Amino acid sequence: MPTSTAPPAFSALLFGLSGCLVDFGARTLPLGLQRLRPDHTGGHASLEQLLDRTPQPHEHIAYEQALAGVADALAEPTPGATALLEALRQQNLPCAWLDELPPDASARLAASLPDWLAGTSTNDVGRPWPAPDACWHALMSLQIEQLEGCVLISGEPRLLQAGLNAGLWTIGLAACGPLCGKGPADWHALAPAERDELRTQATLSLYRLGVHSVIDQLTELGPCLTDLSARRHKGEKP
Repeated sequence: MPTSTAPPAFSALLFGLSGCLVDFGARTLPLGLQRLRPDHTGGHASLEQLLDRTPQPHEHIAYEQALAGVADALAEPTPGATALLEALRQQNLPCAWLDELPPDASARLAASLPDWLAGTSTNDVGRPWPAPDACWHALMSLQIEQLEGCVLISGEPRLLQAGLNAGLWTIGLAACGPLCGKGPADWHALAPAERDELRTQATLSLYRLGVHSVIDQLTELGPCLTDLSARRHKGEKP
């Protein structure tokens, strides 16, 4: 019986939201925390870490309001995101986004994306990243019955680790995610050597994490998926 030489098709693509599909540089969380604490200089991944204690109810409310305000300002698709999603829609390739911000902030960030694109918040699903629960839940929501051929694309290390823990192929985004942490204007204002240094450090960090491939941003995703498809065709597993 003849064997097909066509590369295997992908089953589904999962995307991070902030720092991937929207909000170049993943600035929503650090700027939201900075609104609460003007002396905040980064390095905190949550309100709990910022306060170094369990937040009071009124502090949670202020936190969510701050994030919602920042999200409104940063709800702009990253380079290549809009065209990519339209192409995926035409290919009937299931896809969804994942995020761990409060639901209102996530919804505001996603407002600039197509209505058909589904989303999953870790606030509604099991354990937080890097546990794989949100990845599995997103795939179940898309009615994907197997992990084979499922890919996660993100610049957030903890989400990428969740994807690895879930058994997915993973693609890290070096330039537009939190490891570089620069908004579009600040990123382009850097000298080329500074950009290269930040990009290199982010790329190395993502490969050390164990991701299967690293690109700068979504404009480079097409050739990257082609490469992953060839690796799958050769029998490589995530």
